[in-house]
Amino acid sequence: MNQEVEAKTGSGYLLLIVLLAAQIGSLLAVIFLAPVLKVIAILIGIVVFVCWWGFYLVNPNQGKVLQLFGRYVGTDRANGLRWANPFYSKQAVSLRVRNFESGRLKVNDSNGNPIEIAAIIVWRVVDTAEAVFEVDNYENYVTIQSESALRNLATSYPYEHDKEDERLSLRSDSNAIAKKLLTEVQDRLQKAGVEVMETRLSHLAYSPEIAQAMLQRQQASAVLAARRIIVQGAVGMVSDALEQLSELGVVELDNERKAAMVSNLLVVLCGDQRAQPVVNAGSLY
Repeated sequence: MNQEVEAKTGSGYLLLIVLLAAQIGSLLAVIFLAPVLKVIAILIGIVVFVCWWGFYLVNPNQGKVLQLFGRYVGTDRANGLRWANPFYSKQAVSLRVRNFESGRLKVNDSNGNPIEIAAIIVWRVVDTAEAVFEVDNYENYVTIQSESALRNLATSYPYEHDKEDERLSLRSDSNAIAKKLLTEVQDRLQKAGVEVMETRLSHLAYSPEIAQAMLQRQQASAVLAARRIIVQGAVGMVSDALEQLSELGVVELDNERKAAMVSNLLVVLCGDQRAQPVVNAGSLY
C-alpha cells in the first residue's frame, strides 16, 4: 500500500534567480570565450534550459504527486512556486473539502417497503498517494461507494417503526442514521485516502406507488391516537360528574339510569358532530 511521503523539492523563487543567472552566463561564455570553452558553455546552457521545465505551482489546499518514470517520489504540499527534478511528472490533487448529493435511490427498507432515499456526503483527500495509486479514479470511487453504502444502510433499517419496535428507523432517528452512514462510507473510502467529514440524508420518502397507502395509514394512526386521548378525557369527565352528583345529592340515580347517563355523556363528548338533545319536560323518567 502506498503511503504519502513528503517530497524533497526546492523553492522556485531561488531557483529562478540561479537559473536566470546561469542562462545569461552561458550565453555570454558562448560569445566571448575560446572555442573549446564555448562547447562547455553550450552544454551548460542546454542543462540550464532543461532545468527550466522543473518549475511548477502549488495552489493553497493542493498537493502535487511527483513520480519519476513511474516510481512514486513524494508529495509536495508547500504553496507557491516550486522546483523539482524536471523529469518528475507532477499530478495535482485537490485537498479542499468537497461534497456531493447522491441520486435518489429506490430501494426496499428492512420491512420490504419501497422507498426513495438520497444523501449528502462531505469529504476531502487526506492521503494523496492512496488517492492516486490505490484506486483508478478516486472521485468516481467516492461517488459509487457512497451510493453503495447508502443503499446498504437503507435496506438495514425500517422507514419508520411502531412504539413497540426498538430498532432505529430512517425517519425517526435521523441523527443516529447519519452517524451510521458516516461510519459505513468511511470504511469503504479508507483505502482511497479519503476522510468523510459529514453525512446526512437529503431526501427520504415512500415510493410513489405506495405513498398514498402509507399516508392513509399514518392518518389512521393519528386519528386512533386522538380518539384514544378523547375517550380517556371523556371517561374522566363522566366519572367526575357522577361523583359530584352523588356528593352534592342533586339527584339519586340507580345503576340503569347511571348507565344511560354515562352512555349519553360519552356520545356527547366523543361524537364527531354536535349532539342534538331531547328535552324531557314531563318527568324525571
